[in-house]
Amino acid sequence: MSGAADLTWSLRDRGPADLPVLADAVGPDSGGTGKGVRVCVVDSGIEPDHPLVGPLQGSWAVVRDPATRELTVRPDSAGDTCGHGTACAGIIRRTAPDCELYSVRVLGERFTGTGDMLIAGLRWAVRQGFDVINLSLSTTRTRFLEELHSIADDAFFGRTAIVASAHNTPVESYPWRFSSVISVGSHQEDDQELHLYNPTPPVEFFAPGQNVRVPWLGGTTIRTTGNSFATPYVAGLCARILSRRPLLTIFQLKSALYLTAANVQVPTTPTPEAPDDPQH
Repeated sequence: MSGAADLTWSLRDRGPADLPVLADAVGPDSGGTGKGVRVCVVDSGIEPDHPLVGPLQGSWAVVRDPATRELTVRPDSAGDTCGHGTACAGIIRRTAPDCELYSVRVLGERFTGTGDMLIAGLRWAVRQGFDVINLSLSTTRTRFLEELHSIADDAFFGRTAIVASAHNTPVESYPWRFSSVISVGSHQEDDQELHLYNPTPPVEFFAPGQNVRVPWLGGTTIRTTGNSFATPYVAGLCARILSRRPLLTIFQLKSALYLTAANVQVPTTPTPEAPDDPQH
């Protein structure tokens, strides 16, 4: 977390040679498997050793102290409380099979949860420096807006990609609404390997979310629909891209997703310049 003392308001007495930055090229990617990329699912937990998820590298839960009511994040072995997190994890594993998967449980049984538990789990995950955080959750309560916005900005500048689901209905909710996150809705195309760029944001990308087969509790699978299940596909794409180009910033990662979207057409020759406006 940066404090005021770390902020640079202007550049004095230094030039380009004093600010070297190593970077990866931005462009369509192929061949990445997620190897070496740390992906955290902030959700209902993940069922350990589900055959379509595989091993977890770490699992935690947000816990409320019954006496002090304080929220803390502690190691967890309870697994998944309702199946939602396992479903998301399975889509990420299918998309980026060699990524490292982690879990932070913020939801209880029957998908119950609170905004402050979401904030506690998300803030903790950002501070751990995960490369990608899958957040197939949101809140409509505006009292959490400022704090969520601050966490999303910390993630953006710390090179943690928060991939967040848009609400399933056309309402304002957070944090997907912030431009510092990668926001995802679902499309209804049959191609389960296709993502699209939305030319009219705030939702930036569409991914498979219709009748998707996902892992569920007890080693089973179900078919389900929603933006929740489009989001981990994009999180997996981020892991694939970062495994090949680990130096990308978050805005470059968005550019890579944009360039690989099925509806984005890159001309093979430069676009001609528009003529100057006539002078009157």
